[in-house]
Amino acid sequence: MIAALVPLVSALALGAEGAGQPSVSDVVFEHVTDSRVIEIQSPFSKDVLLEWHLPSWPVQIAGHTVDLGPTKHVVFMWLSGLVLILFAWLAMRARGKSLVPKGIANVIEMVVLFVRDEIALKTMDEHTAEAYMPYLLTAFFFIVFSAGVGLFPWTATSVGNLAVTGTLALLTFVLMQFAGLSHQGLGYFVHLVPSGVPILLWPLMFVIELLGMFTKTFALCIRLFANMIAGHIVIFFVLGLIFLIGSPLVAVASVPFAVGLYLLEIIIILIQAYIFTMLSALFIGMSAHAH
Repeated sequence: MIAALVPLVSALALGAEGAGQPSVSDVVFEHVTDSRVIEIQSPFSKDVLLEWHLPSWPVQIAGHTVDLGPTKHVVFMWLSGLVLILFAWLAMRARGKSLVPKGIANVIEMVVLFVRDEIALKTMDEHTAEAYMPYLLTAFFFIVFSAGVGLFPWTATSVGNLAVTGTLALLTFVLMQFAGLSHQGLGYFVHLVPSGVPILLWPLMFVIELLGMFTKTFALCIRLFANMIAGHIVIFFVLGLIFLIGSPLVAVASVPFAVGLYLLEIIIILIQAYIFTMLSALFIGMSAHAH
């Protein structure tokens, strides 16, 4: 665990070596923001062991040039997706060899059962739960693996990007509307307003409930983004105290505290994956069932 923090300390040290060098905050925010360059730096010197400039793919769309080239977050999102596919393949292969799941197959089956029994079936009926289980499982495992990859040295957390969390939230929003319309038809929009509301307040309540759908989507996006990016920023600034204060004695407290926060990040990843999946299931279930 401490070895994983070595490149962070090195990066912060480079940001505190006098004039002409970036400040600690510059180094911190450069790490958590997206870029077109992936660097692997030596933890013991200023040398850059690998510098990969990502390609640019300009495309003309409606008279405007849009660059569709991958960024650092996109690359590590692809990597986390490949790791997830590999784990799923290993689990399926192990499950096919024995009726009793073992190892990684046992872990994945346990998570699948948890999502089904404690999230999907608690927020919607059995038929609806089975229909939306593929999305709920995909969202849960995608968040866990994307954020998990970001805990390794010289990587990036793709779910610490608003575009990624916004897309996940948008998918939930689309499924909310699909569930509502497929189960209730056009009556879905009528049922937005709770029964018993006076007729004079109906137009106002309809607008409020309609805006509420977008508010739910926005909350899903920001909650996941903020929690994923905040952990990395806090760890960096805790280590940065060594250089901001200018005394190596600070490391006696800041390094163990940073290691503790690093371990806490693992728990936070699981919690945030659970919260996003649970709220998505809840919102879809509320749209599908007017009662």
